[in-house]
Amino acid sequence: MTDPAASAPPGDAEDDASAAAGTPEEFDFVHVPETDQSFENALAKARDGDRLTVDDGVELLTTGTDRDGIDPVRKEQVLEAADRRRAEVVGEEVTFVANVNNNVTTACNTGCLFCNFKNTAHQFESDYEGEHTGFTKTVEESREVVADAVERGVYEVTSVSGLHPALVLDEEHREVLESYDRPAQQVDYKPPAVYDTDPGSYTDQIRAMSETGAHVHSMTPEEAYHAKRGTDWSYEDVYRRIADAGLASVPGTAAEILVPEVREVICPGKIGTDEWLVGMEGAVAAGLDVTATMMYGHVENEMHRAMHLKEIRDLQDRTGAITEFVPLSFVHGNTPLYERGLVTGGASDDEDELVIAVSRLFLDNIDHIQSSWVKFGDAKALKLLNCGADDFMGTILSEEITTRAGGGYGEFRSFDDYVEMVSAIGRVPVERSTDYRTRRRIDPDDGPHGPRLGPEADGTPLLGRHAKDAAAGARADD
Repeated sequence: MTDPAASAPPGDAEDDASAAAGTPEEFDFVHVPETDQSFENALAKARDGDRLTVDDGVELLTTGTDRDGIDPVRKEQVLEAADRRRAEVVGEEVTFVANVNNNVTTACNTGCLFCNFKNTAHQFESDYEGEHTGFTKTVEESREVVADAVERGVYEVTSVSGLHPALVLDEEHREVLESYDRPAQQVDYKPPAVYDTDPGSYTDQIRAMSETGAHVHSMTPEEAYHAKRGTDWSYEDVYRRIADAGLASVPGTAAEILVPEVREVICPGKIGTDEWLVGMEGAVAAGLDVTATMMYGHVENEMHRAMHLKEIRDLQDRTGAITEFVPLSFVHGNTPLYERGLVTGGASDDEDELVIAVSRLFLDNIDHIQSSWVKFGDAKALKLLNCGADDFMGTILSEEITTRAGGGYGEFRSFDDYVEMVSAIGRVPVERSTDYRTRRRIDPDDGPHGPRLGPEADGTPLLGRHAKDAAAGARADD
């Protein structure tokens, strides 16, 4: 596959995509939400536990293509079927994890129109005279961020970063890239000396984070592609090298919608559907657990969503390594898709509920479906736990991607918050490890609550410990 960055000078991909995309009314998609199935038949199959087809999924997501809009009675029937299936598969437990985000850099040349996390990479160069709001962390800075979180009881670090031109797999990879005649144009590589901050290599960054004892959840297929650009290395080879440096599991983000005609609109510079799937299979072949995601609520339709779910289910049939599915409702506020008039907003409440529910019913080989308080806020995220979801994310001591896109639901959730909210809806709060293999049921009456599963977790409330640390620092300054 041709390197996406090699097809256009840095910074041009976003402008080209916008010019080609047009307005929402002009999207001439081949795949549209039309089927020969009926809603009643699809619902009967869902209730009976039969494996659903794409057409079944479309009927459930639309509450019937035989009528316009969402039918409230039919919607409740879908939600009820999904909640019943959730209870059959995972019971009444609602899980969460003690984690922190440590994204290494926002420098990126991919130009995705749904993203406001990245900054065009040339803005980070030492001779750039303008201003930007992005960041790049050194290897040592990443180590310090994660070490501080682990000391407070956190045991998972999630790291999803921009595709910085100086960021390489390791020093062997750097030598390969430097051997090109025009590496910036051919393989999107510039040496660290060009930039204000050296991001190091993927292996160095992962090693620094994992040395703290944290479970490192990182290296999306898109990042893995960046880590092998300019070579003929396989994804399995790349993931094995990074696993040797301490990578423990892989986030299945960068999936967006796994239908080419949608990706051509929202992220034409990104790897394609087939490449994403090969990357995921490479991670599994390297012995790593993976998650899977779907970002919806932008230009796609219900047929695209059902097709995406089919790709994920087929991948799980082949690998069995997907630990959870994470529907990500598009946050539009500060994104190019919204600012350029290509979308007018995100998904509706009805759509969010139906996506969670149909994910539960369609993905019959994935046990865990996540509800995101970062995307939805507390009240709505709790409601989605009654629509088929059973996981409630993590503490996330720092959240940057959704926040920069315009999300307004905060960056931290304490264990006490979790216990109070989960108990309030009559479910059982459970601390879990990243891979779900270790769990701890929490007694709501035995508070205050804090994590216990990590290497330094002793049950101390994260907020309480944070407050003590801040107070101690203030006294030291005095």
